Amino acid sequence: MSRHFRTQSQPHLRLIIVLSLLLVGGLTCTTFYAVSTPRASIELLPTGTAQAAQAVQAAPAAVQSAKLGPETRVVPENRKQAAREPTLVPDYTLPTITNGLVPVLTKIPTQQKVVFLTIDDGATQLPQDLALLQANGIKASLFLAKTFIAGNPEYFSPFVAAGSRVEDHTISHDLKFLAGSYAQQKAEICGMADYALEHYGRRPVFFRPPGGPYSAVTRKAAADCGMKAIIDWEAKANAGGMDYQQGNALRPGEIVLMHFRPEFANDLQAFVTAQKAAGLKVVLLEDYLQVH
Repeated sequence: MSRHFRTQSQPHLRLIIVLSLLLVGGLTCTTFYAVSTPRASIELLPTGTAQAAQAVQAAPAAVQSAKLGPETRVVPENRKQAAREPTLVPDYTLPTITNGLVPVLTKIPTQQKVVFLTIDDGATQLPQDLALLQANGIKASLFLAKTFIAGNPEYFSPFVAAGSRVEDHTISHDLKFLAGSYAQQKAEICGMADYALEHYGRRPVFFRPPGGPYSAVTRKAAADCGMKAIIDWEAKANAGGMDYQQGNALRPGEIVLMHFRPEFANDLQAFVTAQKAAGLKVVLLEDYLQVH
């Protein structure tokens, strides 16, 4: 049995030896090439073998692309867009306080194609309001009154963290504010400024009277509370549409009034539609006036 087995196995043995010699001979005349990665040592792979093909297939995509030619950098589309936008250079400087009275702005006189959004009160606090502003790339000046936000002042902290600014809209939002004495008006303005500083870490620099009207007494009280200007408006996003005091479309430098109300989403959409139709860019008022 043993002799028969060895006799039958000899042809197979000779075949294995021949194949081995052929394989060794083939490898000795094979050329090699290198595949390199930025973080790995060079690995020599034999060309013309199945092992080499498998190694290339298994190589990381970065390695395979490196063999195809020089590195090509792909610039994201949003970065291309940012590169195409001209640098915004403000062409208006906020007037200084004169004779103890703050200046009053209803519109910024500018040749720049910019528009400014201001949002008042803070009475309605919907969870999606900040997300809507961010989705449209908007930072706004928030004229808040303590009477509306005292129950939940923290609601506005994420707005501040996202780049918006809290400004002064009095303590009580009394629509008879203008009839008050200098001391009464000053108490309302200074009290809200102190409250905003306590909760948001910044003292307001702009003041908006309840309803918008003001007097010389108001301007002096605002100045004595550290305000740099009274901010009114000539355009308003309201009830899902736009209201204009001048013309029938947004103009460069327009200060737009909005409110934190249940119809916030519709009002913001009306503003964005008008802003885009006019070809204007929404800019934070404090940034443009370089007042912080």
